[in-house]
Amino acid sequence: MSSDKKQTQLRLEPEVLAAGKDAAAGRDLDFNRYVERLIIEDTTGSRAAGMAAAQRLINDHGAFLADLEADLDMQHAAAGPRGAAA
Repeated sequence: MSSDKKQTQLRLEPEVLAAGKDAAAGRDLDFNRYVERLIIEDTTGSRAAGMAAAQRLINDHGAFLADLEADLDMQHAAAGPRGAAA
């Protein structure tokens, strides 16, 4: 079975490698696929498009999101810590 994929070698600081492996696992990807996806997203502009969309969401709905977050914070504060004795 032949593959058109080429092998490369990366030299990373141990903590960078560990963070990358954790990030890959969090996305249910192996490390190689995770790196491949990062490169594709970076070189095709899809990451930039996603970041621009996120910024538009924040610009358009930031006040609503801040109010929602404040309401949730108040609800959690009123409920008290989990497992606290009554």
